[in-house]
Amino acid sequence: MSETVNVAVDAMGGDNAPGEIVLGALEALKERENIKVHLLGIKEALDRELSGKEYPGDRLECVECTEVIDTAEPPVMAIRTRKDSSIVVGLKLVHDGVCDAFVSAGSTGAVLVGGQFIVGRIKGVERPPLAPAFPTTTGMSILLDCGANVDARPSHLVQFAQMGSIYMEHVVGIKNPRVGILNIGAEEEKGNALVKETFPLLKSCTGINFIGSVEARDIPEGAAEVIVCEAFAGNIALKMYEGVGKTMLKEIKGALTSSLAGKIGGLLIKPTLKKTLKKFDVSEYGGAPLLGLNGLVVKTHGSSTRKEIKNSILQCITFKEQEISKRIKESLEKV
Repeated sequence: MSETVNVAVDAMGGDNAPGEIVLGALEALKERENIKVHLLGIKEALDRELSGKEYPGDRLECVECTEVIDTAEPPVMAIRTRKDSSIVVGLKLVHDGVCDAFVSAGSTGAVLVGGQFIVGRIKGVERPPLAPAFPTTTGMSILLDCGANVDARPSHLVQFAQMGSIYMEHVVGIKNPRVGILNIGAEEEKGNALVKETFPLLKSCTGINFIGSVEARDIPEGAAEVIVCEAFAGNIALKMYEGVGKTMLKEIKGALTSSLAGKIGGLLIKPTLKKTLKKFDVSEYGGAPLLGLNGLVVKTHGSSTRKEIKNSILQCITFKEQEISKRIKESLEKV
């Protein structure tokens, strides 16, 4: 059996906590035997959710926390004052080497701030980006940054490209992934000041496969496996992508159930449709890793259900096995 991966899971974070978080953790334990989950949360809440459930007691440990960081709290103040919160305790477990990774659907701001100040940045990393994966017609891509750095410098985007390339090659298995910069046109002279400054830097950067500008409409077609931008544009692009996907799914289901002909047609195409829709289900891809830290921190959607929590936990296995933090550190040392 491969080495056990210890994952700290924030059971109190997110819209569906603690119920869906706990269920997602239990499903991850059932699927892989080389995982140990450290569930972090209020004792009474954890006891209630685990009551009557079957799980391997030697691979599930409840870590009692007496505080919870609310999404409306100022992140810096929350990290400083709520020392016994599920987020702070989880990040400390990673910092201290007790756990290999931390997964949370809680306050994005607190996770980002805590990740940098508690787990710490890899030497040389200027700004750790959030790098969510999403489906395309050719497979999958990652968009970085999508929420950590709304204001970024050209040097930050170059590092995003380097770290994203390492992640896609070693975690996803895509050799020499294509890197594009999110832009309003394909021409090199287009874009705002940040894009125009960054473009030549990416063009001359060794070790990445830079293909130029990528327009938002080309992202679903798999124009590039690694797409870099500052978090303001990235977050808007990602949420528009997810919103259109949900709307299309709703419309398709509505069309197939609105008439007898639709229902018959739906039955005929059900196997193929189910397979296609699964491919474009963002919950299949887990959470967004905060790249560039000394340990793995994964931020999942606040609305995550058990499936996304399970997949976020499972992705931590590959991250550890491929030593992504070490690879990023070695890559930056060569620059």
